Amino acid sequence: MRVNIVHPDSGELHYEIRGIIDFAEHLQQTGIDITWENIGDPIAKGEQLPEWIRDIVANAAKNDLSSYGYSPTQGLDVARNFLSETRSRESNVKLAPDDILFFNGLGDAITTIYTWLNPGARVLGPNPAYPTHSSLEAVHSGSPHLTYSLDPDNGWLPDLEEVRDKVASNPDIAALLIINPDNPTGMVYPRHILEGFVAIAKEYNLFLIADEIYANLTYNPEDFISLATLANRVPTIIMRGLSKEIPWPGSRCGWVEFCYIAEDPDFARYAQAIEEAKMTEVCSTTLPQTVLPTILGDDRYAPYLERRRSQYAARAAEAHTVLGEHPLLKVVEPKGAFYLSVAFSDEFLQGVFTEPAANPFAQKLLDTALSDIPETDFDKRFCYQLMACTGICVVPLSTGFNSDAQGFRMTLLEADDATFTKTLQTIKDFCSPAAV
Repeated sequence: MRVNIVHPDSGELHYEIRGIIDFAEHLQQTGIDITWENIGDPIAKGEQLPEWIRDIVANAAKNDLSSYGYSPTQGLDVARNFLSETRSRESNVKLAPDDILFFNGLGDAITTIYTWLNPGARVLGPNPAYPTHSSLEAVHSGSPHLTYSLDPDNGWLPDLEEVRDKVASNPDIAALLIINPDNPTGMVYPRHILEGFVAIAKEYNLFLIADEIYANLTYNPEDFISLATLANRVPTIIMRGLSKEIPWPGSRCGWVEFCYIAEDPDFARYAQAIEEAKMTEVCSTTLPQTVLPTILGDDRYAPYLERRRSQYAARAAEAHTVLGEHPLLKVVEPKGAFYLSVAFSDEFLQGVFTEPAANPFAQKLLDTALSDIPETDFDKRFCYQLMACTGICVVPLSTGFNSDAQGFRMTLLEADDATFTKTLQTIKDFCSPAAV
């Protein structure tokens, strides 16, 4: 091209969760059945929506005004009013309808939030990191994403002193990010850790971002505390959505809640810029906003959520039991969302996997793939070998989640009990000491 059209920081964009699919699809062509444990899509894993939710959506879809036209840029009044009331009651923080802004899923919200943040302002986020956050923060700043560590030896909890030290030593940090419940680890932040983040933000005049898309999928709802509840007048952005909770990932319906906008004029102007940027897109999808109050306000919704939470909790306990028996794996039982992250011990990282692929054609694909993966990316090599041998597709922590800890993430979404148990046992056998 006459002019270089490639963004200088496009190399920071990584999404291994979907990137690994290409290798999986080539393995399928060799006759290997793939067990998809890479993407958190309950529908793809066989979860069935109850008929009453389907009926609400179907009936709304018959109404031209509520389904097929534009919505207001900020979101439908009926949805924003409902959320204003319910979220204010839940968090004991006054949230006005005008403090809520709808997006086409949280991916859209995350993109907009980082795009309109001053390029010199950095956001300190967790490690392992959800790749949409880490990649887009890195692209916006033109530098690798800044992180604090989640420690698998301490229940995947962060060290507040590390967070404070990084904030103190890097004056460009303008915000702290938490994902609660966490993706990829399933960790739920306890009160004292959340209070520590708020205290650091208050001391250094930062704002807070809390991605709480899995808030209502905390196995024990009493364990979850929205950051808005503890923010103590620190400007805060809360992220919520429908895609995982109902579940309806294809709805692409997420929203952000701006808390304590008036406390800081810079934050108020930043929030205004985000809203103005949304205006250039006109609006977000109308149908899911239309049905949101009806579904979430239905008396059948709470029992439905409880059944889903119970199933994920049972899956988490089983995974912790089976994989936790392996002496070289670090397995922390999740407390929310529907993911399990397994970290490798130092001893495990010294091993060499020699298991052959399931067939000669798959072996050829594996050899080619491994030739392009550095030896230092042990967990990525492990995931490709696991898939070529067993058909199980999991995601490496290092390249998939910007993680210093090496390991893998799988989901807890398999709808069939026997298949889930078999998947766990197959992974455990593949990781057995005899194989390294």
